[in-house]
Amino acid sequence: MHRAPAEPMRPRRARRLRRWHWATIAAFVLVGLPALWIALAYGGLPRLWSHHEHKLIGRRDQIISYTAQDIPGDPINLRLRGERGAIECAFRRAGWSLADPVDLRSGLGIAASVLFARPYPQAPVSPLYFADAPQEFAFQRDAGKSADKRHHIRFWRVAPRDWMAAATFDRGVGLSLFTLQITHHIGPQVDDERDAAGALLRASGAQLAGAFPSRIPPGWHRNGGGDRYFTDGMIHVYRLDGAGC
Repeated sequence: MHRAPAEPMRPRRARRLRRWHWATIAAFVLVGLPALWIALAYGGLPRLWSHHEHKLIGRRDQIISYTAQDIPGDPINLRLRGERGAIECAFRRAGWSLADPVDLRSGLGIAASVLFARPYPQAPVSPLYFADAPQEFAFQRDAGKSADKRHHIRFWRVAPRDWMAAATFDRGVGLSLFTLQITHHIGPQVDDERDAAGALLRASGAQLAGAFPSRIPPGWHRNGGGDRYFTDGMIHVYRLDGAGC
């Protein structure tokens, strides 16, 4: 018994199926992939890294900042003894700006600055943690037409007149290697940024009071965004007298 051959698909129906097929692909690319990225970058991956890194905290003795996921962040490379007002005065005189707090307004502002090459001298600096606290304040100075490339330094108070700081250079905006979140990527020569900040402080009357090891081994390392940097592992100590401008 022979079966009748299947009726060929009508051209109109075939075109409808092709249109549905390409519409599905387009919808996934336009909606599905961004939704998947948001879920991973701001949900699953941060939780995964936080769980992984939290178990290692007690085994580390390095003097270093941390991300919100407890991933080692930018290296601490300065210690300042002095009033906050005197520190702010030194950086303002050198043309630096106090960074705005991170909120919706400043987030939109830095996005517009990077996308449209607009200046934003007070662009916010993402929070990093030291001794379980985010930086108390930060200064930054653009190195171009926008906040895409900039010098910046974070300060954490460890005593009434005692500050730890991390000076680094943002070379551009991209995705974090570990969480896929949007972030600035730092340049590799963090010691140069430390030394430049030290020269700025000396120009305002600060004195170099010594140096001590951060217990980060000299050589190449990665920060919380996955950026490789080179350091000698030393923290320079400055004393800055005065109360402000």
